[in-house]
Amino acid sequence: MASEDDRDAAEAASGSTLPRRQLGRFLRECRDANGFTIAAAAKLTDLSASALQRIEAGQTQKVRKQDVRALCEVYGVGPADLRAAIDLATIARTHSWYHAYGGLYSEAFNMYTGLEAAADRLTTYHEHIPGLLQTADYARAVIGAYPGFANRNDIDRRVEHRMRRQVIVTRKTRPIALEVLLHESALHRLIGSRPVMAAQLRHLAEVSKLPNVTVRIHPFSAGLTWGMPRGSFTLLEFEPDSDRIEPPIVYIEGGPTQDVYLEKPDEVRLYSELAAAIRNAALEDGPSRELVRRVIKEFEHEQH
Repeated sequence: MASEDDRDAAEAASGSTLPRRQLGRFLRECRDANGFTIAAAAKLTDLSASALQRIEAGQTQKVRKQDVRALCEVYGVGPADLRAAIDLATIARTHSWYHAYGGLYSEAFNMYTGLEAAADRLTTYHEHIPGLLQTADYARAVIGAYPGFANRNDIDRRVEHRMRRQVIVTRKTRPIALEVLLHESALHRLIGSRPVMAAQLRHLAEVSKLPNVTVRIHPFSAGLTWGMPRGSFTLLEFEPDSDRIEPPIVYIEGGPTQDVYLEKPDEVRLYSELAAAIRNAALEDGPSRELVRRVIKEFEHEQH
């Protein structure tokens, strides 16, 4: 007869791991914030320490709603996040869950933000300045361009959230390794105003000097890599720790539609190869920075 560990391992190998990884990450962060050890939290919720450890590592597909509720009550989780956690537990039990789940109801449950914060390395291709390198004014112009974000307070809240996300790039302890492959059109596309663009590109040039950041421009002269455009994507890679190994994921922002997450090894490999092809056709770091500075001068000249 298969053991509980064997059954959980078999379940973890099927379907998507994203909902249970997100739920486990949220519960682990709540436990840490409240100063509980795994053993103490498990005892208060009638779970075994090994069962709670598997839940936090995203290795248990059929997480019971009553266990999630009990853990959230011990951690003092609010009603909205409690409902979101229970929803994640429900989704994690569904083998047919589609990889197009953008996030739940609060910042604590934004799927991509959670993955981004946990990643060790990001490789991203964009045709506009990516969020982790945006200035507040550029971010405000980008976010304000969406028809659904017309309320000023709503836009300001999203800008503030985007600025907070950037700490993973500049923090002193284990800053994320960030590789940005940026199409040249992003340098010339007017977003906000000419002063906004000049300031954004100056920021881009400065951040590109950080030892953990690489910015390489894919020039117009490189043509269409692989013969056709595929749009923006981000490859997230995670450093294994003693409790779990998280496989890499490809994230494709949905914009007005649903976000897409790709986990299958063949899909991840395809985008890794595409990133390599773009990288091979892109300018090196120094020439990329020089191109950015030339475009800054163009924006500054046009202001006068």
